[in-house]
Amino acid sequence: MISAALRRALTAPGDPVLRPLPDQVVAMLETVHAPPRLAAHLRAVHDVAAQLTDALADGFPQLPVDRSAVLFGAATHDIGKVLHPQELSEPGSSHEPAGYELLLRHGVAPSLARFARTHASWQQDGIGVDDLLVSLADKVWKGKRVTDLEGLLVDRLADATGRERWSVFLNLDDVLDRIAADADRRLAFQATHPVRDPHGAVDG
Repeated sequence: MISAALRRALTAPGDPVLRPLPDQVVAMLETVHAPPRLAAHLRAVHDVAAQLTDALADGFPQLPVDRSAVLFGAATHDIGKVLHPQELSEPGSSHEPAGYELLLRHGVAPSLARFARTHASWQQDGIGVDDLLVSLADKVWKGKRVTDLEGLLVDRLADATGRERWSVFLNLDDVLDRIAADADRRLAFQATHPVRDPHGAVDG
């Protein structure tokens, strides 16, 4: 049975108002008794990914983006922290392969489960635009700007549009500045939800 703390994390409006997670993800988080703070974090990153993909669709319609995949990836990227809850408050990467395997066990296709592994591996070869967008959403939700990561996306945008790199950078910088402006409120929302749910359980 879902705990009251997890239900609040999944349904509280948030400030700014956060979009609900996809129904499939909500059901999965309930099944694995996700920590409330993890659910709140996933909602914040998912909402930022939605803002980011909408802005890019308006400003760079030539860029091929699988929006539904990006949103699913943002909504599940840290799900491995169900199995490694210490990584909710401490550095660590064990949640990345664990999240991928957890998603596979719950019937998620590898093409969607991959974001659990790639969201922190954006510097590796073979990383696509969708992976970069999930990684970027996972940074800018809290106002963090990562020059190398943003530079990779600028390169993709310049290639897709044929525009000068500096021009693309200025447009993307404006988008990220707007999104980052609400970072403190998103962080405050996440902080209101407990790291550990005393009534939760782990799906091993």
